Amino acid sequence: MRAAEIDEEYPVVDIDSPAVDAARMLAEHSLPGIVVLTADGQLYAVLPASQVVRLIVPGYVQEDPLLARVLAESVADRAVETLGGKTIRELLPQQRLRLPIANADDTILEVATIMGMMRSPLIAVMKQGKLHGVITASRLSAMALKCALAGVSA
Repeated sequence: MRAAEIDEEYPVVDIDSPAVDAARMLAEHSLPGIVVLTADGQLYAVLPASQVVRLIVPGYVQEDPLLARVLAESVADRAVETLGGKTIRELLPQQRLRLPIANADDTILEVATIMGMMRSPLIAVMKQGKLHGVITASRLSAMALKCALAGVSA
C-alpha cells in the first residue's frame, strides 16, 4: 500500500492567514496539526498542534517554565490575545523547519519511519511537487493494523 492510497484531504492554511484562525481551526476540528502553504500553493510548514500551542506561550515563560506556575491566568488570556492581528508567517521561526514529507509512492512502513523520525503527528504526501494529501498518525495506525489483520503487506 502506498502513501497516495491512504492520504486524505486535509485543511490547510495560507502562511499569511491570521494566526488566531489557525488556532481556532485546530481547536474546532481537533486536528493533530496544521499544514501551511505559501500563496502559490507550495508547502511551507507542517506544524504539530503542540507547536501552535507553544506560539501562545510568552518567550520568557518558555525560557523559565517555573513562571507558568506563579503567573496569573490573566497572563495566559493576554498571551492568547497576542495572536490577534498576527499572521502565521509572523509566528513561525525565521529558520524554516524540516518538513515531514512522504512521496506519493512511499510505503506505509516508509511513512511510519518518517513520522517517527520527525516526531510529527502528520505527514504531507507530495506528488509531482504538489501537496497530494495528508496522513495522520491515527490514519496510518489504522491502515497498518487493517493490513496486518488482513495479512496484506504494507
